[in-house]
Amino acid sequence: QVQLVESGGGLVQAGGSLRLSCVVSGRTFSGYMMGWFRQAPGKEREFVAAIGWSTTSTFYADSVKGRFIISRDNAKNTVYLQMNSLKPEDTAVYYCAASTRPTIVPNRYEYWGQGTQVTVSS
Repeated sequence: QVQLVESGGGLVQAGGSLRLSCVVSGRTFSGYMMGWFRQAPGKEREFVAAIGWSTTSTFYADSVKGRFIISRDNAKNTVYLQMNSLKPEDTAVYYCAASTRPTIVPNRYEYWGQGTQVTVSS
């Protein structure tokens, strides 16, 4: 059984930064593709960023490219999302997810965390 636990969400002013963390337990972490997704009220869950087992393979949604950075520490079984220059439209519940396949499609991720709220005030 794979468990994912996110942390680091909170309230921040526009232009500020937050760093989300996701600790994975239960299986070999390094074999998974890890992704961050978000869901705002009334909207569908959307892709934010993903990173392959090799830390050189990263992928970003256009809306966050240049502002967010995804990284992972396989020794700590942890994936991070550094969020800079935050905007009110970044407000959402952010989810960490793990997939055994190289994908950015949400329904192809097998394991999900419980989510952490990020609120950006204007």
